[in-house]
Amino acid sequence: MALIHCDFFSRTLELSMSMCVVLPEPRTPTPDPLPTLWLLHGLSDDHTIWQRRTGIERYVHGMGLAVVMPAVHRSYYTNMGEGLRYWDFISEELPALARGMFPLSARRADNFVAGLSMGGYGAFKLALRQPERFAAAASLSGVLDIAAYSKHWEGEVLRERERIFGPRESIAGSDNDLVSVAQALMDRGATPPALFQCCGTEDFLYANNVLFRDKLTAMGFDVHYEEGPGDHEWEYWDRQIQRVLAWLPIRPKEPRP
Repeated sequence: MALIHCDFFSRTLELSMSMCVVLPEPRTPTPDPLPTLWLLHGLSDDHTIWQRRTGIERYVHGMGLAVVMPAVHRSYYTNMGEGLRYWDFISEELPALARGMFPLSARRADNFVAGLSMGGYGAFKLALRQPERFAAAASLSGVLDIAAYSKHWEGEVLRERERIFGPRESIAGSDNDLVSVAQALMDRGATPPALFQCCGTEDFLYANNVLFRDKLTAMGFDVHYEEGPGDHEWEYWDRQIQRVLAWLPIRPKEPRP
């Protein structure tokens, strides 16, 4: 395995940005493009956190899977109302840059996205808004029903989130509302990605996760849902990312002619 710390310039954000990439060692001189897990961080974290707090590099050993872990600051993976275009960065610029630097597959069947908390929101946002690009998505303790959750914002939290999303009243029904995005996907008859959702029963986001699960299930989504003892903490996420990896629908490589 190789762990690569990569600094680069984003033209979308006009900022120097960073990502960490785990790559399996090539077994042939010209290896096939790799299936890829785009692994997203939470609100207070960065591109290094998954290696620092979990065994992600060990867990993917032998899977033939690349893992890309980008930094997106406190953006909620969103084109901010007062700020930078992080959605354009994460959904368009970053995949193109990463595939230009590393042997990553662009096929839908080979692309998966996962994240925790804010990153769980980002993972489902990418997969539900771009179902043609992702075969599967996983949310660990995600902030998923953002319109419902916004009712609890107040003070400086409300001021920060409205700089990101715009006025609280504008979230419901927008492209930042995953419930609305999911319904639009079903309405147009697109093939939905496989979804893995989990949350600890002691987590402050537990009720929001149950609410979101029930809404998607009512729409006809087949959501693999897990809950159990756990808080909003790394001990829980370290266990659950192993469950996610075992669940991912990674297709076996076809032998070369």
